[in-house]
Amino acid sequence: MITPARRAKTAMTSEGNNVTHRIGFLQRFQRLQYLKCSSLLAVGAAILALSAGPLAQAQSTIKIGEINSYKAQPAFLEPYRRGWEMAVDEVNAAGGVLGKKLEVIARDDNGNPGDSVRIAEELMTRERVALLFGGFLSNTGLALTDYAKQRKVFFLAAEPLTDKIVWHNGNKYTYRLRPSTYMLVASVVKEAVKLKKKRWAIVYPNYEYGQSAAASFKALMQQAQPDVEFVAEQAPPLGKIDAGAVAQALADAKPDAIFNALFAADLGKFVREGNTRGLFDGVEVVSLLTGEPEYLDPLKGEAPVNWIVTGYPWYAINTPEHKKFVDAYRKKYNDYPRNGSLVGYAALMSIAAGIKKAGSTDADKLAAAFSGLQVDTPVAPIVYRAQDHQSTLGAFVGRTGLKDGKGIMTSFTYIDGAALQLPDAEVKKLRPAD
Repeated sequence: MITPARRAKTAMTSEGNNVTHRIGFLQRFQRLQYLKCSSLLAVGAAILALSAGPLAQAQSTIKIGEINSYKAQPAFLEPYRRGWEMAVDEVNAAGGVLGKKLEVIARDDNGNPGDSVRIAEELMTRERVALLFGGFLSNTGLALTDYAKQRKVFFLAAEPLTDKIVWHNGNKYTYRLRPSTYMLVASVVKEAVKLKKKRWAIVYPNYEYGQSAAASFKALMQQAQPDVEFVAEQAPPLGKIDAGAVAQALADAKPDAIFNALFAADLGKFVREGNTRGLFDGVEVVSLLTGEPEYLDPLKGEAPVNWIVTGYPWYAINTPEHKKFVDAYRKKYNDYPRNGSLVGYAALMSIAAGIKKAGSTDADKLAAAFSGLQVDTPVAPIVYRAQDHQSTLGAFVGRTGLKDGKGIMTSFTYIDGAALQLPDAEVKKLRPAD
């Protein structure tokens, strides 16, 4: 029989056990909460550590966006890529710019203006690049020029040749490195006039660069030689030339001389078909870009002889600055430089110099810094003109020849880009106010 006293003792024992159990439960709960908080803190710390890496990297680098038609124009643009990559390495090895390393994020635009703009926006919004450079074809270059104006982002047009980039479509945020179409034409017109040929035929790719080259050549020749006649004109689509038909049409016109603005694969096909049909026999030829190794080398023994051309005779430029560039390029790539290599290198070096002068990557400050910016390139010092944002990088003009079964430039001269410009008053009429 359970007495009242024993019942009371049992109840007290049970209550004590319950209290002990509750205390133990609370202790375990608190420990779990502590461990949970500790784990969350550890996870948070890990996340911060992971995010700090890219953040620290972003703070110690300057991201630069580069857009080009690598797949569409590999002959020029693969050496071009090597050129700016070498420049990046040199700049970073010397400590970078403003205490930061340069990082180039390159994208391919497929030779399409719409893709150029889309990629530019992606580079700005996703990659957070500070500025843009690049461009090859005139139409993609114009698309990026307009994008720079609309988005107020700095853009250095490295290669596009269209005059509109610095004239009709020129804007505060866009500068251009390579000589313009007009400048290239102006560099050969003096030699063309010396030929004293009256009947000229013209052939060019049917897009902005080619159309502009043909128009400038006609205008400058008519100004210098009023009795000149243009007896034939062929304008095949870029990259789709029917070279046999084009060569035959020019031959049928029986010109005294030919002005050519074709390049890349179109040029090679035209030269071969012209040789086959005897188009160039006894006919003088003035040709833009043909002396560039990118386009002359693939022709090998079929390379034209005695054409007047613009180009890049890297093998015969003996200044200390150029020799240093060639030696460094060959050491790095076990290959010789092309014109694209020179352009890519000079473009990146110009950007580095501009950022240093501006003390910032702010677009407005960069645009102001590039006005009158002086840059040493492997071929000559250049200046980015305040009046039209065109650099004074010049052109090599000479005759073509054959050596060891390979095309070369002979008896060439370098013409400073400052001597190939329109008068400032004419530029002002063509270019809108910034």
